[in-house]
Order: sequence, then C-alpha cells, then structure tokens
Amino acid sequence: MILKPAPADTGVIFSLSTKSGRQVVVPEPGKVVGTGLATTLGTAGAKVSTVEHLLAALVGLEIDNVLVEVNGEEIPILDGSASVYVYLINSAGIRVLDRPREVAKIKRTLVFEQDGKRVVAKPFNGLKIDYRINFPHPQIGTQNFSFESTPLTFSHRIARARTFGFMKDVEWLQKNGLALGGSLENAVVFDDYGVVNPEGLRFADEMVRHKILDFMGDIAVGSHRIWGHFEVSCSGHDFNNKFMRYLFDNQSEFLDFVALEDIASRPKCPDPVLVPVGVPAWA
Repeated sequence: MILKPAPADTGVIFSLSTKSGRQVVVPEPGKVVGTGLATTLGTAGAKVSTVEHLLAALVGLEIDNVLVEVNGEEIPILDGSASVYVYLINSAGIRVLDRPREVAKIKRTLVFEQDGKRVVAKPFNGLKIDYRINFPHPQIGTQNFSFESTPLTFSHRIARARTFGFMKDVEWLQKNGLALGGSLENAVVFDDYGVVNPEGLRFADEMVRHKILDFMGDIAVGSHRIWGHFEVSCSGHDFNNKFMRYLFDNQSEFLDFVALEDIASRPKCPDPVLVPVGVPAWA
C-alpha cells in the first residue's frame, strides 16, 4: 500500500490493482459491500477490506486529500490499531493546502436506533464522540469513553487502541477459514477469564477506545469529513454503515456542507428526529 498526496477537493481515493488494471473506489456509504469482521469497500470487479483503521487515521490527523494505492484486497492490519499509520503519515509529513477545508456538519439532531444499538448525531463545531459498550465479560463489562478529536488527542488517546475478540470466536472463525491472519500480534484476545496477550492492555478501557477508532473510520465513507457530536451505544460496522446510508440519503435534512470559516455563524438546530430501523443489524 502506498499513500500519495492529492490536490485540494480530491478527497480520499482508493486505487486498487485488479487483473484488468487499476480500478478506483471512492469511499461512500453505498460502496460498503461488507461489514462482517471489518469494513469492505467495493465496486464491480474490485474490493478492498479492513479500510476502517486507515480511514480513522486520516480523519484523526485531519487529512482530506490522498490517493491510496493498494495491491491486494486488504489494507494491512499491522498491530490491529491505527498507531503505525499515524507514525508513518507524520514521518512522511502533512502538507497544508491553499483551500479552506469543507466539512459536512450535522445541522439537526438525529436519533438512529435498533435492537439496543444507537447513534445520536448532534450539531457540534468539530468531531466529538461519546461511546458506550457492554460485553458480558469480567474484564470488559460496561465501558464509556468521551473524546473530542484533534490530531494530538487522536494520536495519544485513540490511535493505539487495538481490535479485540474472544478466543472461542477466533477458534470457530479459523476452523471455517476466516480470520486466518488473526493473532496476538494484531488483536487483543480474551479467554473466559481475562486477556490472553502476555503484554496485557494498552489502556484499561482499550476496548471502548477501539470502538471509537472503528466508528471514526466507518463515518469517513462520505464525500466530506463529518463534524458533529455523536453519542454511540453498542454499535458496530454494520450498524455504523446503516446510519451513514440513512444520513447521506437524507443529507438535505441533516447536513450542511460548509467551509470552516463559515461554521461559526450556522443557525441553531431544530428539534431532533427519531429514526426506527426495521432491518436486523449485526456488528
């Protein structure tokens, strides 16, 4: 995988190597073709999986324009977090362009929920995420974390949080030909009692921090960076994408596309809208 600079207003573009040559995939909610163990983007004849950690790093470092050249069908998982991407991008350097950043700003409160999963999006001048998880495991249980994104806070508080899973699930997946690259080198693994990884956790609440990382990557599949305050409970890749599809299908009602210097004068938001979702969602 190679990251290349791109001109202003390019956005994030994936250039994928296929048998017929390179194909371009632009992250959009409707281009998400898989949400099982990770988020997969694709078009006819080309797809790339595990995009969420890279996209989260781009959002967290406030990078708007980049060409991502990929040979293969998967973004490198590395250590299961976004920390290596943050290090390499900062080492390469980030260029400030001569155009104001345009963002998609939440302009009225949206409540999107189903079967215990919930995303509440509110107007906010920036990106703020309050996340809650609840797993029936003695070392996880209920965890809450509040985070307002800047390149510094993202790098120190979110980027290092690794993906996590359970030994019983890993064994079943690998018996069925899935998650074959999964190991203690790129995930936090729990047995029935605690963490299997000999080094332990990077944060006591690493799991909810990683869920924020995933959410940041999953909401990056839009034409613009999203600004808003998101209150998220027990969501996952599939429900995140359902939320994004609804948001962009109804963008005239819920989004303002504005340059940064215009944001301070945006009008006060109207009353919230509750959206029930009728299709089962799995994360």
